[in-house]
Amino acid sequence: MIHIIVFTLYLLIVPFLVMLASKRWRVVEKINPMVILYVIGLVVGNVGIVGQEGVDVCTKFSNVTVLLAIPLMLLSCDFRKWSAKASLKAFFVGLTSVLVVTVAGFFMFRGQALAAGLDSTEFAKVSAGMTGIYTGGIPNFAPVSKAVGLPQHLFLIISGYDIIVTATYLLVIVFLGKRIVKLFFPGEKEGAVAYETEERDAAETFSFSFRGALNRAAGIAVAAVIVAVSVLLSKVIPVDNSTAVIIILITTVSIACSFIKPVKRLEGTFDTGLYFVYVFCLAVATMVNLHEMDFSKYLFILFYIAFAVYGSLALQIVGAKIFKISGALTLTASISLINSPPFVPMVAAALNNRDIILPGIAIGLLGYAAGNYLGIGMFYLLGYL
Repeated sequence: MIHIIVFTLYLLIVPFLVMLASKRWRVVEKINPMVILYVIGLVVGNVGIVGQEGVDVCTKFSNVTVLLAIPLMLLSCDFRKWSAKASLKAFFVGLTSVLVVTVAGFFMFRGQALAAGLDSTEFAKVSAGMTGIYTGGIPNFAPVSKAVGLPQHLFLIISGYDIIVTATYLLVIVFLGKRIVKLFFPGEKEGAVAYETEERDAAETFSFSFRGALNRAAGIAVAAVIVAVSVLLSKVIPVDNSTAVIIILITTVSIACSFIKPVKRLEGTFDTGLYFVYVFCLAVATMVNLHEMDFSKYLFILFYIAFAVYGSLALQIVGAKIFKISGALTLTASISLINSPPFVPMVAAALNNRDIILPGIAIGLLGYAAGNYLGIGMFYLLGYL
């Protein structure tokens, strides 16, 4: 019980202190609080003090906080200015990029696969599973793998290597996202997606006033109700991918609530959502045990996954330049497809751009819908080549 209490306080207090430090010291903000929390989490998670109880606490916090962060960050958005056209362009550019690099990687690494004892058909199953992950997310990996007959040992290897690559990729986007936008999309205004954003309360800070505390408590209460209603509704919808349904419902209800004036006027909802994102970052990093990572077997699959993830980003940047898609939306679309929609608020926080949350989640949900079809289709395509 003491272990549970200690880790609960650790997950709640450390992000709060780092967030306060970022408001007070510019160097902390420049490094990025999420990067600091990842480092703290990795250190704590690998010194042998976490234990199973600590992992259980981190798992529960990561599951809850990411769901609460979505409505809190959406409630303050002005959706009347959202461009569905720009989101669709970003989705198709991102989807095409993933498919192209997956096919290219299949031919690049097929020789190494053959040397490791995998024939072309078996390796096509690996490509199919990766397609399911990077167009539809982890929830689509299991059904695609089952549909194409991916062996259990390859399923576990891909899952392990995916965690390594996507975790580092998320860090790259969080830590270097603003620099990538400035480098490849010079002149783009911060906070712009496909439209001009108004100067709202983007620089919200923690307020210790009674009114500020009430506003934040009310915002958390509204978010909790939205999540609870969405989870309950998802149970009566007969689909396998309940994660996608829950996110769709949370997003939809949050958008509807954002048009309610009393809710819209709640101060600090975005900043409170950002705090929950920070708690999520710390919890996820604390659960990573670097000692359990086996880098020796089927190492070419690790390289294949890295090529697919980073190669798709490179192609997306090229496509964004051609089709005039903003840098912020391009990075968000990539994270939503590669890491899944729940990570979108984290990128929005890193880019200081709340207006990319809705299009980012929408892109990821479209990927969820297409992922199973594309993964199975990839197997049949590559299996005959």
